[in-house]
Amino acid sequence: MRGVTPINPQKKIEADSNPVKESDYYEGERLTHLLDLIQRGIETSKLSNVNSLPEKIWLKKQIAIGINEVTRVLERMNPNNTSDQQQNPKQLQVVIVVADCKPRMLTKHIPNLAASRNVPVLYVRDNKRASLRLGELVKLKTALAIGIKARGNDLNLLLQQIFPRDS
Repeated sequence: MRGVTPINPQKKIEADSNPVKESDYYEGERLTHLLDLIQRGIETSKLSNVNSLPEKIWLKKQIAIGINEVTRVLERMNPNNTSDQQQNPKQLQVVIVVADCKPRMLTKHIPNLAASRNVPVLYVRDNKRASLRLGELVKLKTALAIGIKARGNDLNLLLQQIFPRDS
């Protein structure tokens, strides 16, 4: 096959992905503060819950955990959500993705999918420990992506104050 030039996959990935602003990345003290706020929101939501569901089941109802589940929930959402659909439990309020996962191909589709559904995406970086820290949040060893479901609880109110949605 003469005259065929090899494709450079790095150039294609950079061209396809949305430009990410540095303010979208959470690392260091800013990451610690964000994760502490989310952890407190989870705890207060859990305490205010009148149903005494087991913790893992309760977490699964509040948070989409893992790349596959986040992708599945995003794909089931209507494109370009409006604010009146915001409290639907099948909607995601915010998606948190580990920025330094390898291979990058695992999470590359999430930002574009979330942007088409008008869901903000936060990237966390912590010197190859971000997946461990995100996993601690949902009582697992590691997690590459989580999506907070819009269910109208204390966690959602806290996140709404931190990340106001553009309506």
